[in-house]
Amino acid sequence: MRKTKKLNIDGPSLKVIPLGGLEQIGMNITAFEYEDSIVVVDCGLSFPDDDMLGIDLVIPDITYLRDNFERVKGIVITHGHEDHIGALPYVLRELNMPIYATRLTMGLIENKLKEHNLLGHTKRKVIKFGQSVNLGQFRIEFIKTNHSIVDAAALAIHSPAGTVIHTGDFKVDYTPVYGEAIDLQRFAELGKKGVLALMCDSTNAERKGFTQSERTVGHTFDTIFHEHQGSRLIIATFASNVDRVQQIINSAHKYGRKVVVEGRSMVNIIETAMNLGCINIPDNTLVDIDCLKDYPDDRTVIITTGSQGENMAALSRMASSIHRKVSIGPNDTIIFSSNPIPGNEKAVTKVINELEIKGAEVIFQDVHVSGHACQEEIKLIYTLVQPKYAVPIHGEYKHRKAQAEIAAELGIPKENIFMLSSGDVLEMNEEKAEVTEKVPVGAILVDGLGVGDVGNVVLRDRQHLAEDGIMIVVVALDGMTGQVVSGPDLVSRGFVYVRESDELMDEAHELMMKVMEGCVSRGCTDWGRIKTAIKDSLSDFIWKKTKRRPMILPIIMEV
Repeated sequence: MRKTKKLNIDGPSLKVIPLGGLEQIGMNITAFEYEDSIVVVDCGLSFPDDDMLGIDLVIPDITYLRDNFERVKGIVITHGHEDHIGALPYVLRELNMPIYATRLTMGLIENKLKEHNLLGHTKRKVIKFGQSVNLGQFRIEFIKTNHSIVDAAALAIHSPAGTVIHTGDFKVDYTPVYGEAIDLQRFAELGKKGVLALMCDSTNAERKGFTQSERTVGHTFDTIFHEHQGSRLIIATFASNVDRVQQIINSAHKYGRKVVVEGRSMVNIIETAMNLGCINIPDNTLVDIDCLKDYPDDRTVIITTGSQGENMAALSRMASSIHRKVSIGPNDTIIFSSNPIPGNEKAVTKVINELEIKGAEVIFQDVHVSGHACQEEIKLIYTLVQPKYAVPIHGEYKHRKAQAEIAAELGIPKENIFMLSSGDVLEMNEEKAEVTEKVPVGAILVDGLGVGDVGNVVLRDRQHLAEDGIMIVVVALDGMTGQVVSGPDLVSRGFVYVRESDELMDEAHELMMKVMEGCVSRGCTDWGRIKTAIKDSLSDFIWKKTKRRPMILPIIMEV
């Protein structure tokens, strides 16, 4: 039983329950609860750590939503990045809830639902900026913000206990490539009316100053196109950064180049953006990759995935000479229009080295700006909103801690700044706020078609196999007498190269013969005890000889 305490105040209170996203970049999902109503904001995934061998994706544990499903009114999405929408197909398979999102965000969600055959079963509603949707006791208002993807929104979550503003991922861009600038006026209006809490993006809270406008990258592209008019250009960026792709296309059209879009995720997102009018591509600019051979190199530009060094992304396949249609040579200039996500630096460096070995020129500096607010923009939002409570979100602890320091610097009392952990239940109203309980949270691992069937025990075994390999001992026993009919035979994988370790394997085989003879002479017929004897003796022998501990798997067959 989990301990629960009630907020020691009179009157209604709002519960804020982060179910993920507070210990790492990614897997963002938060529940807002007031009496009989629960609204979920975002439903993202994260990518596996290096020690999660074989795992494809990590999604949040939604036990709390499952247990309280009759009160869940819907999912509201801030924007279309994977760390905010990626877990939706897996969650909706269990809990069928309506989805509310802006235009492009919904388009990307629908692509995912089609892949998982969920489109016909899921209620969806596109919300425009400035509009609100009523969900039980809540009214959710969508506010225009800027980010590295079109149609990003902040949310004003109105409840009888007060208003919470959730910024989503954002920055302040006064000159966006597409659409209007962030609606600072609405933030100020809400601030004047009174805001209970601000849940603000912390990703860049350690960086001083302002984040540059996305348009500055367009000027850089123009310069690169001008200076490299004799070579083919290959530009790697995030598939979801539609504004970045728009600026590349603008420069390509200006300099008379045809554009090829390569990489499945890039093609899907650009196609969705085109259908929704979120990107403007001049006629006869886009060409199919099969048509590359019809144009000279200096008349083409390839926009591709793979800016993070992902193994199977298009750019990585080009660098490894396994791409079927693009070969890298000395006449190529490759531009990395992104910064490596922490943890991806080695993979990116590997790709850069492979490209440069082939004679290509690689540009990876000054061709990217962040989509997240730096310190001065965070201060601006706090100043406009004037919240009673501050709840830093989106980022590792150090990022959120940096924002907490900003909030304190701006005059918010330290007792009103909450550094939550996933699972904490923050209960608040105008009089008081405190963490009153904790709900179950965690990470569900997705491996192929399996969701949640790989846990810590399986990962530990995979780590063991990866580090020390496996030794399999196969023995056939007579079902009537218990005598050894054949074996023991030893099979090794990932431990030693058998052909060069004859002496070790012979000694191990002799040991296993003695162990089996001892079991038979004692009349031992319990397979469990025989397996334990094999494991213990072989493990001790191998450790003494090699100082390694491979996984030992005894297999006993009855004949």
